[in-house]
Amino acid sequence: MSFPQIPKIEYKGPESTDPLSYRFYNKSEIIMGKTMEEWCRFSLCSWHTFRGKGADPFGFPTMKRHFDDESDSMENAKRRIDAMFEMLMKLDIGYYTFHDRDVSPEGSTLEESNKMLDEIVDYLAEKQKKTGVKLLWATQNLFSHPRYMNGGATNPDATTFAYACTQAKKVIEINHKLGGENVVYWGGREGYQSVLNTDVKREMDHMAAFFRMCRDYRDKIGSTAQLLIEPKPREPTKHQYDYDAQTVIGFLCTYGLQGDFKVNIEPNHTTLAGHDYEHDILVASKLGFLGSIDCNSGDPLLGWDTDMFCTDIKKTTLVMKIVIEQGGLHAGGLNFDCKVRRESTEDRDLFIGHIGGIDNFARGLRNAAKIIQDNVMDNMVKERYATFDEGFGKTVEEGTATLESAAAFAVKAGEPEQKSGRQEEYEMILNRYV
Repeated sequence: MSFPQIPKIEYKGPESTDPLSYRFYNKSEIIMGKTMEEWCRFSLCSWHTFRGKGADPFGFPTMKRHFDDESDSMENAKRRIDAMFEMLMKLDIGYYTFHDRDVSPEGSTLEESNKMLDEIVDYLAEKQKKTGVKLLWATQNLFSHPRYMNGGATNPDATTFAYACTQAKKVIEINHKLGGENVVYWGGREGYQSVLNTDVKREMDHMAAFFRMCRDYRDKIGSTAQLLIEPKPREPTKHQYDYDAQTVIGFLCTYGLQGDFKVNIEPNHTTLAGHDYEHDILVASKLGFLGSIDCNSGDPLLGWDTDMFCTDIKKTTLVMKIVIEQGGLHAGGLNFDCKVRRESTEDRDLFIGHIGGIDNFARGLRNAAKIIQDNVMDNMVKERYATFDEGFGKTVEEGTATLESAAAFAVKAGEPEQKSGRQEEYEMILNRYV
C-alpha cells in the first residue's frame, strides 16, 4: 500500500472534527433530484497530485513521495498509478484525469514514447476494470518539452506542428480505449511573446486547422468524447490565444467549430484574466459552452497560477448554482487540478487538501440548492428585467424591434426612471446561506 496510514474517508456529518472525514459530502444524498455524486462528478488529477513536488517559479521541489523513486522507469510510472488508484478508492471518488506525459515516460523517439504509453494504458485499463473508476478526460502535454518552446498547434515550424498533431492523435486513441468521456486541449504555449516575430492570423488559422483535425479523427475512430478547450490568459506566454471563455467562444464561432467544442474552465485562470472566480463558468454556461470545471483557486496576492484547493464557500456556492441551473455537468466533472502548498510535505496533507476541496463544493451544492428552492434572489433578478417581459422590451427579445420603434417608444415613455441595483441586499441574502 502507498498510504497505509490513511483510512477510507467516510461521511461523518457537519459535527465531525476528524480531518480525515467528510462533513458535507454524502455521495448518495439526493439534492434536487440527483445524488451529490452525480452533481459533482469529482475527479483526481495525476499531474499535481502525483507528479507535483512543491516546486514554484522561485524554488526547487520540497516533497519526496515514498512511492516515487524519481526515475523515468516504467516500474516507477506504474507505482505512481498504484498510488493514484489507492487514493481514488480511499477518497471514494469515481474519476481521474491525466496528461500523456504524466503517466508514461517520454522516449528518445515518438515510436518509443507511444510504445511505453500503450503499455501504461493497458495497466490503467486493468486498474479501471478492477476498481470501477472511470477516466474523465485525457490531454496531451504540448508545452513542457523544448520542441514546443514556440508552441505546438501554433508553432511556426511545420515539423513541430506535425509532431503535436501526432501526439494529439495518440491521446484521442488512448482516451477512446479507456472510455474517457472528454478530451481536453490546454494551449500551454499557444500564444505569442512578441508581435514583432509573430504572424498572429496565420497561427490562429493553424490552431483552427489542428482542432478540425482532432475533431475529424475523433469521429473517424468512433469516439463520442466531448472535446474541450481550456482558456488561460497568459503564463507561460505573454498573451495566449485562448485568453478567457469569451475569447475561446469567439474563436470557435469565427472558425465554425462552435458545434464541436465546449470549454473546460479553470477558475484560477479566470482570475488571472482579471475576472471574478465564477465569471468564465457563468459566461460559458449561459452561452451553452460549459463542459467541465478544474475546480481550483489562486492567491490574489501572487502573480502566477498557484492551483490551490478552493476554500471560499461563497465561490463554491455560486459555481454549484450555475451547475444546477444548467442541469449538471453531463460528461464533465469537478476535476481537482489542485496542488498542496509547497510547505505541506506529508502524504496526509495530500488527502486533507482533497477532502477539504470535496467538502467545500458539496457544501456549495447544498447552499445553491437552498438558494434556488427559496427563489428570493432569482425573483429579484426577474423583477429587475421585468420591462423586457412586455411591450417594447419584449419586441427587443423577440428580435422584431427597430431603431425607429425604439425611438418612438423613448419619446412616448419619457425620461427613464432610476432604479437601484440593490447590490448590498443581494450580498446580504447570499450571506444567509453561506
